[in-house]
Amino acid sequence: MSEHSEHPRRTGRPDHYTEEDLQREVSELQSKSETAARIFDLRRIIGGLFVVYGVIVTVTGITDSQSAIDKAQGVNINLWTGIGMLLLGIFFLAWLKLRPATPRPLVQEDAPEE
Repeated sequence: MSEHSEHPRRTGRPDHYTEEDLQREVSELQSKSETAARIFDLRRIIGGLFVVYGVIVTVTGITDSQSAIDKAQGVNINLWTGIGMLLLGIFFLAWLKLRPATPRPLVQEDAPEE
C-alpha cells in the first residue's frame, strides 16, 4: 500500500461537511467581509484626515497674527482653508453614514452535474 492510503491526511477538519456547516462558514466569511469593507472604506479615512487637519488649520487661522494675514494680501488663508477642509471631511463622513459600503453579493456558480 502506498503511504497516502495507509495514513489519511489529518487537517483538523472533518472530511465531509454538512450543508449547515457550509452555510455557517459562508455566513461567517460574509460577516468578516462586511466588517472589513466598513473599516477600510476610503471615505472614512479621507473624511477623518480632512476633519483632523481642518481643525488644526482652522485653529491656526484663528490664532494668526496680523502680519501673517498681511503676507496673504489681507486674506486669512489658514482660516478659510481650514473651514474648507472641515466641510470636505464632514461631507465624506456624512456620505459614509448615509450610504454605507455593502460588499457585492457572492456569485454562486452552478455545480457541474456528476
